[in-house]
Amino acid sequence: MPTRTRFVFLMHPKEFKQEKAGTGRLTHLCLPNSEIVMGVEFDGHPRLRELREDPANHCVLLYPGPEALNLSRGELRPEALGERRLVVLLLDATWACARKMLRVSPTLQALPRIMFTPTAPSRYVIKRQPQDGCLSTLEATHEMLLALQQGGLDAYAAPEQLLALFERMQRFQIACALDPNLPSYRKKPYGDPSARSLSRGDGGRRRRYVPGVGASAPPPADSAQA
Repeated sequence: MPTRTRFVFLMHPKEFKQEKAGTGRLTHLCLPNSEIVMGVEFDGHPRLRELREDPANHCVLLYPGPEALNLSRGELRPEALGERRLVVLLLDATWACARKMLRVSPTLQALPRIMFTPTAPSRYVIKRQPQDGCLSTLEATHEMLLALQQGGLDAYAAPEQLLALFERMQRFQIACALDPNLPSYRKKPYGDPSARSLSRGDGGRRRRYVPGVGASAPPPADSAQA
């Protein structure tokens, strides 16, 4: 799926090595104009420095907060880019890991931030989201592309493609969970995401980072978003 925007998934090592159903890698495989950069502290990372110092790029961090420009409201206009390419950095990690990645990387803290207001709740069946409005990395990228197209910043010709792939991935995981001959077998089937109660306390806050959502899904009280 071609895009004008360059997507850079800053993936925590735990996500890179341990997460079997991680959607960051899946999203990267769908977007030729994207890349994965693994790490925790990015101040000295040569690839991040290259992207930031390239005058042809306009780098932003997808992370909600009071200073973030809401793409869904048209707060980032094409004329603000000029001839530069929009480069969006996304933290692909749990909430706890994403907070640490941002905290130990002043370079990321200094980047302009963008966010969006979700058009739909999460479709994640095989994972429980910690808060209303929480999205997987794939869903967040989908929502961001919708907002970028609405604002005239990109073209999103096949919005159904990412979501269809997301559904196929989950169907495969559910089929494996229903097979008693596999180690991933679950005696209790997955439930409807809309009927689940929200995760509470530190355990819930650790589960998933909410990449770039708007005010409908506030960050944990101890997050870096203030």
